[in-house]
Amino acid sequence: MAIRAVVWDVDDTLFDYTTADREGMRAHLVVEGLLAGYGTADEALVRWREVTEQQWARFAAREVDFETQRRDRTRVFLGRPELTDAEADAWFQRYVTHYEAVWALFPDVLPVLDALSASHRHAVLSNSSLHVQDRKLRTLGVHDRFETILCAAELGISKPEAGAFLAACEFLGLPPHQVAYVGDHPEIDGRGAADAGLLSVWIDRGGLYATIDPPVRPHRIASLAELPSLLGPDTRFGAPSTFG
Repeated sequence: MAIRAVVWDVDDTLFDYTTADREGMRAHLVVEGLLAGYGTADEALVRWREVTEQQWARFAAREVDFETQRRDRTRVFLGRPELTDAEADAWFQRYVTHYEAVWALFPDVLPVLDALSASHRHAVLSNSSLHVQDRKLRTLGVHDRFETILCAAELGISKPEAGAFLAACEFLGLPPHQVAYVGDHPEIDGRGAADAGLLSVWIDRGGLYATIDPPVRPHRIASLAELPSLLGPDTRFGAPSTFG
């Protein structure tokens, strides 16, 4: 049966999160006079990403809410557990100012959305909050391309849990086998969507996960330019996977 809708991840799929986070944090640390305390800029950025992943895991496990994980990212990164919520929020917001200054879509995004606009319905499913992703997609000029934006903070369930993907299918009123999911992480997005019964498409832009071999294999693409041909009517039943 043909794929009728595409559900999209946002960060590092449509939006170049890694570059924005790296350049935004670098600029923020310079302005805050904190860069010297972390050795090199690269060392500081590695630490920031480690802390981000640790705190996000707590949110995904429902140990803390979205705002708390943000505040704790700041406290742990700075090594200042005594920061009040207001102080942590203010520091994080100053980072966000630098981060947002370098927001950009990947260059293959608008061409593929244009190519699929008449043939497929589109939605977003993100492990973030609606407040964050709604604003981001509006700023990037693609918000109106999607019927809905579903986020973990409001759903109360995160990828890779099947319920997150099935919630998107339910909103669209389509069974999972008529929906494709496109995301950048082989486990959270790729395996999660496949386990939930969707056509799973893993966009592996930089070959970052080339050695990963998940038990349930998503279709692997290096550019969104490959997506339209993958979504042909016979794709789900018999077309060869592009997994490396």
